[in-house]
Order: sequence, then C-alpha cells, then structure tokens
Amino acid sequence: MPGIKITVISGSHRNPSQSYKVAALIRRQLLDNAVCEDAPILSLADNPLPLWDQGIWEGDRKWGRLLDPIHAQCRDSHGFVVVSPEWHGQAPAGLKNLFLCLSQREVGHKPALIVTVSAGSGGAYPVAELRMSSYKNNRLCYIPEHVIVRNVEKVLNDDPAENDAESDSYYRERLLWALGILKEYAVALNHVRKSGATTTREFKNGM
Repeated sequence: MPGIKITVISGSHRNPSQSYKVAALIRRQLLDNAVCEDAPILSLADNPLPLWDQGIWEGDRKWGRLLDPIHAQCRDSHGFVVVSPEWHGQAPAGLKNLFLCLSQREVGHKPALIVTVSAGSGGAYPVAELRMSSYKNNRLCYIPEHVIVRNVEKVLNDDPAENDAESDSYYRERLLWALGILKEYAVALNHVRKSGATTTREFKNGM
C-alpha cells in the first residue's frame, strides 16, 4: 500500500521531555527505514487541549478551532505510535483527554503501537491503562506488541556517550521490529475499513 502515514503521538505535557525524545527517534526510524512515507509528530507538550466538555458534540467553535487540525491529521493516518510516560503509575491526563476528543471517524479500526517511557524500572501501568480504557468508543486498535523503555535517560540519546550501549542497542532494535509489525497491521486494517464491515449507525459506541 503506497503512501502510508503513521502519526507519532508524544503524550507528555512536559517541554522538553524524554517522551518527545523517544517520539523523535521513532519518527527517524520510520522514515529512515522506509516503514512509511510520512511520520508527523503530534505533541501534547504544554498540554494544548482543555479538558473535554460536551461542546465537542454541540459544534462549539472553540473545539472546532482546536481539534480540526488534529482530526484531519488523524483521519489521514493509517496507524499510530502512542508514546506515554508513566506519571504516578498512570498515563498523563492530557493523553487520556486526547482520546476523549477523538472518535472512530479519526482513529477507528486503525492500528496503534504503545511505547511507554520510565525514568526507572517502571512503565507497565500506562500500557495496561491505555489498553483498558482509551479505545472503547473511538475503536483504536492496539496491536499485541508494545515497548517499555526503562531508564530512558540512559538510552536513545543522540550522543552515544550518554547511552548504555547494550540497552540502547536493544531498544533501537526492538522498536524497529515493532514498527515493522505496525506497518503490516496498517496495511491489513486498511482492507478491513474498506470492506465496509466496520460501518455502523446502530452500534456507535463500544460495549
């Protein structure tokens, strides 16, 4: 399938952040290895979206101005990489808020790879949280693979002197392998969406 576009979501509110560092590395891997043709980063640095309110459903112009560019970017994407730090054992509030602002029109039945980031040995809780509660109504499809980048300050840095060489090599290889799987899901689920099987007016929300 030509013209694959994969959007990398950097879910940290911080600016700068280790999550954005990882997102930028993933973007380079996607493009340098021809996994896809386009790989924009959607960054939540400085938490650009207000908390969800029902004005989203009522055509509030405020939400239109904020969300129209994000919705257009996601509609044009064939897959996603969701990069999330672990804050107090959770995914950031702004990242969860983003998923409240997305619908199946933008991300439905499109694959996503979860990549979590921890300054220490954590990172598992955001994986479980995102898989449990961020996909139900928007129908985003998380693939079985995920990557947990632990001790992130010591890996995936541009300066090799700042990296633990063995861990850095492992994470780079693991990420590239997982991105290759994501690409194949993007191709396969494109056929699923085009089949018409996912189109429904009766069952708009998940159970």
